[in-house]
Amino acid sequence: MINLAGKTAVVFGLANKRSIAWGIAQKLHQAGATLAICYQNERMRAEAEDLINELPGAGGFQCDVSSDSEIDTLFATLKEKYGKLDILVHAVAFAPAEDLRGEFLNTSREGFRIAHEVSVYSLIAVTRAAAPLMTDGGSIMTLSYYAAEKVVPNYNVMALAKASLECTVRYLAWNLGTKNIRVNAISAGPIKTLAARGIGAMGDMLKAAADRAPLRRNVDQLEVGGVALFLASDLSTAVTGETLYVDCGYNIMGF
Repeated sequence: MINLAGKTAVVFGLANKRSIAWGIAQKLHQAGATLAICYQNERMRAEAEDLINELPGAGGFQCDVSSDSEIDTLFATLKEKYGKLDILVHAVAFAPAEDLRGEFLNTSREGFRIAHEVSVYSLIAVTRAAAPLMTDGGSIMTLSYYAAEKVVPNYNVMALAKASLECTVRYLAWNLGTKNIRVNAISAGPIKTLAARGIGAMGDMLKAAADRAPLRRNVDQLEVGGVALFLASDLSTAVTGETLYVDCGYNIMGF
């Protein structure tokens, strides 16, 4: 059994009980990690804090990762409260709905900017803030999707953001390796999260994945959480710069 007692993790991206961040937080908590769980804004506070309160000892913090000042404030607070960090989970992604539903050719300049700033640059920003607190090394992870590699109709500009995110993981892994900080991505199969609601034909994506994956089903949040737990633990000390698929095997299939 993996034991994370004495480890502190900050988890970004909690919105509701369907969030992948929630599945990961539950697994890290079960393993004994001390959790700092972040939600985006005041509107999400009530639902997020109801969930956070289900995990004794976990703290809730508001942070919009598109704001450098909010990131700075958060990490100053985390330093004061916890002293150091060991684990960072980045489960954040967003693109305007209109850029996820129309033709990819009509992607707007602003939609492209927002998708990359919120979904990709935020990983760089929070990693830069976290690295000085990872004095004993650490594990950083983010969430990707297979559309980074292959065309998934309706995923549109978010696919470009995920491709950029996976490249960012590799560069951060290279940059932080001498500090004994590992950086990896988990490429999860489609899950009905709040963010996924904006993607057209989500039902078709779920059905296709379940029909074609070797395990003949979809993945759930807790299964993604299990792989995050592995990446957070000492079992993965030689794993960095990788994209690990947690999609019931869908990515290996040709058709």
